[in-house]
Amino acid sequence: MRGIDYRGGETGLQNKFLVLIKKHESYLKRMDRIFNNIGRVKVLLVLFVGFIGYLLFSKQFPLEIILLFSLTLIVLVGLWIYHAKLGNKMDYSKGMIAICQQHIDRITGKWAAFRDIGSEFVDDDHAYACDLDVVGKKSLFQFLNTTQTWHGRQAFAKDLLRPAYKRSELQKRQEAIAELSTDIEFSGKMQYYLSKTGMESSAKLNETLHNKTEFIKSKVFKILLTYVPMLTLLFIIVGLALQLTTLYFLGAFMAGMQAIVWGLGAAKIQNYLGIMTQLPHKLDAYAEAIDILTSKNFSCEPLKQIQKKLNEAAQAIKDLNKIANRISIKHNFLIYFIVNIFLLWDYGCVFAFQGWKRKYADRTEEWFSAIGEFESLLCLSHLPNVCDTTCLPTLNEKGCSMEAQALGHPLLLNESRVNNEFNFNDTILIISGSNMSGKTTFLRTVGVNIVLARSGGFVCAEKMCVSLFDIVTSMRITDDLNEGISTFYAELKRIKKIIDFAKEHAGMMFLIDEIFKGTNSVDRLTGAKTVIEKLNDLGAVGLVSTHDLELCELTSYYKRMKNYSFSEHYEEDRICFPYKIKQGKSNTTNAKYLMNMVGIFD
Repeated sequence: MRGIDYRGGETGLQNKFLVLIKKHESYLKRMDRIFNNIGRVKVLLVLFVGFIGYLLFSKQFPLEIILLFSLTLIVLVGLWIYHAKLGNKMDYSKGMIAICQQHIDRITGKWAAFRDIGSEFVDDDHAYACDLDVVGKKSLFQFLNTTQTWHGRQAFAKDLLRPAYKRSELQKRQEAIAELSTDIEFSGKMQYYLSKTGMESSAKLNETLHNKTEFIKSKVFKILLTYVPMLTLLFIIVGLALQLTTLYFLGAFMAGMQAIVWGLGAAKIQNYLGIMTQLPHKLDAYAEAIDILTSKNFSCEPLKQIQKKLNEAAQAIKDLNKIANRISIKHNFLIYFIVNIFLLWDYGCVFAFQGWKRKYADRTEEWFSAIGEFESLLCLSHLPNVCDTTCLPTLNEKGCSMEAQALGHPLLLNESRVNNEFNFNDTILIISGSNMSGKTTFLRTVGVNIVLARSGGFVCAEKMCVSLFDIVTSMRITDDLNEGISTFYAELKRIKKIIDFAKEHAGMMFLIDEIFKGTNSVDRLTGAKTVIEKLNDLGAVGLVSTHDLELCELTSYYKRMKNYSFSEHYEEDRICFPYKIKQGKSNTTNAKYLMNMVGIFD
C-alpha cells in the first residue's frame, strides 16, 4: 500500500480544533440566556398551576378553569421536555469543547496530565511495552487513548501490545483509520456519547447480558406471576365499585400474598437484574452512539463491517432501555412499593429481561467487541491531527527492512522534534555516541513507530516502508531488591530472552540500549561482542547502542553489521546536540565537559 502523507504546522493542527470550539462556544452563548429564561418560566408556570388547582377545587370544578388548568399543564410538560432537550444539547457542546481542548493539549504537550495511563496493562516482562513507553506514565497509550468503554480500552491495549494482523488485514485497518482521521467532529461526537455509558458499567453490563441463566424455568409459575396480579387488581376494583365486600377482601388477601412472594424473591431479583438497575441514562447513550455510528456513510470495508454487526444492536438496545426504565421505578419508593404489591412489578421486569436475553444474549459480546474495535481504530486515527508529520506506512510481509524519511518520535513536541532519514535491510546496527546525543531516543523512535505500524496506525514519518517485525527490547533495566536481582543480572535475563526469541522467530527486531552497562568495561565488551555475534548467527536484525567504540570494530568482520552514530559540537563553549544520525562510528566524547558543566571539576 502506498504511503499517505499527512503534514501540517503546529498552528494548522490547532486551528481545526479551535474552529470547532468557537462553533460550540457560540452555540452555548446563544442558548444560555434562552435556557435560563425557560427555567424561570417553568417556575412561574408551576406556581400558576398550583394557583389554578386551588381555584379548581374552591370553585367546584367549573369547565373554563378545567380547560385552563389542562392547557397550562400541557404547556408546562412541553416546556419541561424542551428544556431537558436543550440542556442535553448544551451538555453536548460543553463535552465537545472539552474533547477538542484535550486534542490541543496533545499538540501542546499537556497530555502527560491525562489520568488514564493504562496502568493495568503495565507488565515488566512484556517484550517491549515498558522500554518503548507504550503503556504507563507518559506513554503512547496515554497520548492517544480516547476510549470510553471497557472493551475499547482492552482492544486499544491489545492493538498496541499484542498485534497479530497479517499484511492484508493491516491494509484494511489503515483505510479505516485514515477515513476516521478526516472527520474530527464525528470522532468527538462518538467519544462524547460513549463517555456517557460508563467505563466500569460496560464490562458488567456485557457480563449481565451474556448470562443466559433463566430466572424461572417453570412456565406455570411464570404464568401465575404474570396473570394473577391482574386478577388481584380486578377483584379489588370490582369489589370497591360494586361494594362487594367478599370480592374486595379476596383481592386484598391476594395482594398480601403477592407482597410475601415479592419479599421472598427480592434478593434473587436484585441479583438477576444486576447492573440493569443503574442503567437507563447509560443505555440511552449506547443507543445514541450506535445510531450515530450506524447512520454514518463509511466507504471502507472494516467500518462497514462494524456497522453491520451493530445494525441489530440499535433496536435491541432501545428495547433494553425500555426495560431499564421500567426497572428504574424503584428510585421512587412509594410507587415502587405499591406496584410490586399489586402488580408484582419486579417479576414483570425480570420476565421482560429474561425474554430479551433469550433473543439477544448470544450476540451481545459481538456488539460490545465491535464498539471496542471501533474505539481502538478511533484512537489510532488521532495521530495525524496532533502530530505535524505522519503517514500510513507501506508494509512488507516478508524480509527484514525499514526505510523512513523524516522519522520522528510521536510523543515529542512538534516544534522540538528532530526527524531523521533512516534505512536498513537485514542488518545489525551498532549505534555509538556520547552522552545525551540521542541514541536512546532514536532506538525508541524506531521501536514505537514499528508498534504503530503493526497496529495499522499512522507513524511519525514523512514516508515509511517497513517489514512486519516482532520487537524485543532491553533498555530500561532496573534491579529488584525483593528478588535479590542486580541491574546487571536483570539485563542478562533480558538479553537471554532476546536470544531465545530470535531462535524461535525469524522476522524479529531487537533494540538494546547501552548493552551491559552494569558491569566492568572488560566484561562488558566481551559479553557485548558475544551477544551481537550470536544474534548475527541467528539472523536477527536490530539496533545496539553503546559507548564502547571498540564494539564498532565488529563491522570489519561481519557484513551484516554497520556503524551509525550521534555526535555533538561546541559553539562559544556551549555543547550542542543536533540529534541527527549519521553513518560511521562516533569520534566525539563529552563526559568531561558535562562533569565540568555540573561543577564536578573546578
